[in-house]
Amino acid sequence: MSERNGDLLKGLLIGGLVGALIGILYAPKSGKETREDIANKADELLSKAKDEYEKAVEKSKEAYEIAVRRLKNLELSAKDKIQEVEGQVSEFAHNQGEAIQDNKNKLKKAFDAGLKTYREEKTKKPV
Repeated sequence: MSERNGDLLKGLLIGGLVGALIGILYAPKSGKETREDIANKADELLSKAKDEYEKAVEKSKEAYEIAVRRLKNLELSAKDKIQEVEGQVSEFAHNQGEAIQDNKNKLKKAFDAGLKTYREEKTKKPV
């Protein structure tokens, strides 16, 4: 329960008690009747305060459960995104590896062709 709700509950309880006491004390009744009225009002206000407290606790539980569900959903969503990105990175790395190997093979072929041409030119007889 938040501090704000607790303060509101305390304020309602204290205000209700003070109002009931003032009303009872100024009522034209005997001392015994006044004490009974005070006890009845106190019981009534205590019951109301208990009900309000239980409602506040229930709302707090519901809010907590909603927050936990949202966090779990965010966690699952984050895990899905991580797996998706890992797959993309793995695919990119694989594709880049193939591209590097292809370029390496092309470079080797070009180098070999250049070396072959150089050797052929060197062995040719001058005309």
